[in-house]
Amino acid sequence: MHTSSLEHMGRLVAQYLDPAQPIDVLDIGSWDKNGSYKQFFQRPTWTYTGVDLSPGNNVDVVLTSPYRLPFASNSVDLVISGQAFEHIEYFWLTWLEIVRVVKPGGQIFLIAPSRGKEHRYPVDCWRYYPDGYGALAKYGAIELREVHTDWTPHEASDSALWGDTVGVFRKPVFPFWQEAKQRLRYLLSQKLWPGDNV
Repeated sequence: MHTSSLEHMGRLVAQYLDPAQPIDVLDIGSWDKNGSYKQFFQRPTWTYTGVDLSPGNNVDVVLTSPYRLPFASNSVDLVISGQAFEHIEYFWLTWLEIVRVVKPGGQIFLIAPSRGKEHRYPVDCWRYYPDGYGALAKYGAIELREVHTDWTPHEASDSALWGDTVGVFRKPVFPFWQEAKQRLRYLLSQKLWPGDNV
């Protein structure tokens, strides 16, 4: 976890979250290989759950697939993910799952690289720009509150190579027909799965 990514998450927490409000936080890609975001969510009224595909440090829930989150719809206040989306082959399926589990009025903090060397774990498929986050917002029918990319290299040696794209999304309170449409989209994505072995 490079310095600039940690700085971005720290700023998002300070800017968008109320320390006095209880929240449930879900961290997608939480395994602590070289740092994690957990430090920003250690408050008495906040609950943090780390989720990843492999067991390890800072992983509370091990997924059997990156495309199925074992959480109820509309059940989580905040989903965060950093330095994980470039490793997800069909990230749009994971995105729909994230949107599904976030409560109406809840938020998503997404940090992903816009540049950097190949780092397969086990694959390295994507880089992201602001327009890509705009497309994710449209696809999930949610609000993009903020997006920016680090076009200038960060001064920290572990971060200069990586240009983070940072986004904050908010799930609106859908009218009934829109909620039904979202549910149908989710069910169709389940049927159009790339296979049970992914």
